[in-house]
Amino acid sequence: MKENRRIVFFDGVCNLCNSSVQRIIRNDPKGNFYFASLQSDFAKDFLATRIPAADSSLGTIIYHDSNGNLHQRSGAVLRLTALMKFPYPLLYFFLIVPPFIRNAIYNWVAKNRYKWYGKRDQCMIPDQKLKARFIE
Repeated sequence: MKENRRIVFFDGVCNLCNSSVQRIIRNDPKGNFYFASLQSDFAKDFLATRIPAADSSLGTIIYHDSNGNLHQRSGAVLRLTALMKFPYPLLYFFLIVPPFIRNAIYNWVAKNRYKWYGKRDQCMIPDQKLKARFIE
């Protein structure tokens, strides 16, 4: 059942990541996206057989699309923006930039995100209305 869901795996204690999830929710009125913290048992189990452990670190966002493909880092972000409300789909254009350039920028932001945006003591707890879209 979860194989064809659009799932965004994110660092649940990162303030930047949590605000990004909130932005996706606001721009996804049809509720197409589901979310799972990378710290969750579900994420660990789901990703364990699909990607190497080093690639599923908390320093990256992972997007599981409805076709079962996994996208990481800048590729995940840009593919997510393509499915959001305008003007976010305009960012999809940056997919033409070679991944080594996009991911260098992504990795720099990821490396500094706690310093710039801070972190929480625990993962975000969704309200009742959104709880069904979060996989634990």
